[in-house]
Amino acid sequence: QSMDSTLHYIHNDSDLSTNSSFSPEEERKSKVQDVVPQDLLDQYLSMTDPSRAQTVDTEIAKHCAYSLPGVALTLGRQNWHCLKDTYETLASDMQWKVRRTLAFSIHELAVILGDQLTAGDLVPVFNGFLKDLDEVRIGVLKHLHDFLKLLHVDKRREYLYQLQEFLVTDNSRNWRFRAELAEQLILLLDLYSARDIYDYLRPIAFSLCADKVSSVRWISYKLVSEMVKKLYMASTPTFVIDLMNELVAKFCRCHKWSGRQTFVFICQVKCLFICILGVLG
Repeated sequence: QSMDSTLHYIHNDSDLSTNSSFSPEEERKSKVQDVVPQDLLDQYLSMTDPSRAQTVDTEIAKHCAYSLPGVALTLGRQNWHCLKDTYETLASDMQWKVRRTLAFSIHELAVILGDQLTAGDLVPVFNGFLKDLDEVRIGVLKHLHDFLKLLHVDKRREYLYQLQEFLVTDNSRNWRFRAELAEQLILLLDLYSARDIYDYLRPIAFSLCADKVSSVRWISYKLVSEMVKKLYMASTPTFVIDLMNELVAKFCRCHKWSGRQTFVFICQVKCLFICILGVLG
């Protein structure tokens, strides 16, 4: 009866992370479930023990992190309390490979847990990954759209201020990082309003169009093209007019041939060219 009451409390408490008054016995009970054999789960949870990493396998924490979404899917979101502490321990692991593994799968875990648990337990970890090494940041960047689309609109808008930070990397020669950013921004156009696109995504897109690496610039041309079409379809025509005037001023009338060539590449999409003719007359 005591165990049942503890499980009932755990399943219905929406903010377990703030309760640090559990006794060791209650802590043990909090990790009890009836989906898989309890000994098997206890063995998995013990993988984050530092002594095991030193005496058994130095890669054991990475293997644990790799398997965590599968374990969470098997147990179900109602048993997330069994894995929460282990996940937070892995997310703060000293090995960047462990954190990188979690960063690449955090969007999958968000689907399993749902919006409420994601907002409470995964968003803080996600924010930490955004400030981590590039090897970890690339994990959240590659699935940035997949994660942000699961958040509430107001929470999603908070990340508009941080997108600019992806332009800065530990190694400036890491052009694949910026290319991935351009790819993700194309997908993010569907998640934000016309004003947000103009105010926050437009400056990043123009910066990427002037990148030193041609592969980044080619993806950025597609980004700007999609941005023009998105703003053209919006109810407020002011944004697309201002964007087109900026394109003409920066590229079409550029004194360098490379700038004028950029304008041609951006306009190579037929429907975009029709939009330009319609906006500029």
